[in-house]
Amino acid sequence: MNINFAVLIDADNISATHIKEMMEEINKYGNPTIKRIYGDWTRPNLAGWKNVLLENAITPIQQYAYTMGKNATDSAMIIDAMDILYSGKVGGFCIVSSDSDFTRLATRLREACMQVIGIGEKKTPNPFIVACDRFIYIEILKKEADKVSTTEKGSTKTNVDKITAKEIRLIRSTILDVSGDDGWAFLGDVGSLLQKKQPNFDSRNYGFEKLTPLIKSIGEFVVEQRDSTKSRHKLIFVRNKAKRKSRIKK
Repeated sequence: MNINFAVLIDADNISATHIKEMMEEINKYGNPTIKRIYGDWTRPNLAGWKNVLLENAITPIQQYAYTMGKNATDSAMIIDAMDILYSGKVGGFCIVSSDSDFTRLATRLREACMQVIGIGEKKTPNPFIVACDRFIYIEILKKEADKVSTTEKGSTKTNVDKITAKEIRLIRSTILDVSGDDGWAFLGDVGSLLQKKQPNFDSRNYGFEKLTPLIKSIGEFVVEQRDSTKSRHKLIFVRNKAKRKSRIKK
């Protein structure tokens, strides 16, 4: 079911550089029926946003900085979010910011059974990340845009994160959590639980568009395609490879 989303953007905390990629990403999860961006539009540093608001049908909300050192934009976003919540017009929120001040807001919205997606930079504090159902790094959206650009120029080289033993352990334990007695787990269930355990887990962080090729690349899992009785599409199942016994004598 395609749910309606309220998209609230912290202009003081996020660059307008890749607004097109951000909106395309949000459209994957629902219909952004409310799109608002908050900031003091009298300040010259927000001029970059003004050029893209009309193109993306985003409503600017003026918020003056009444007191030095206090972020009035955060307060305005939080008040509007609660008003939208009680209006009953949406089923989810997308909070675009790298500011941990929105941690409590994300938690409160999820308590009200709202789906909460966060978009921000990799510098975003972990409390805000884990308060969301899903958290997407802007750097990943930039990489995708750069990849398209470099492909057109004949190069596809991009910088990606290297998967670590920590993420591999996370995948292994998640497979165990959802697998049957035979050790096989439906990859869709694995992906859903990974997202719940770690909202910022994204195969694109490691240079893969989907979870299947990421898991295949690690070499510690067995992947199997099976026919579906309900559709023409293949079902992907995965299980952990048995760990090799140490040959070192005790």
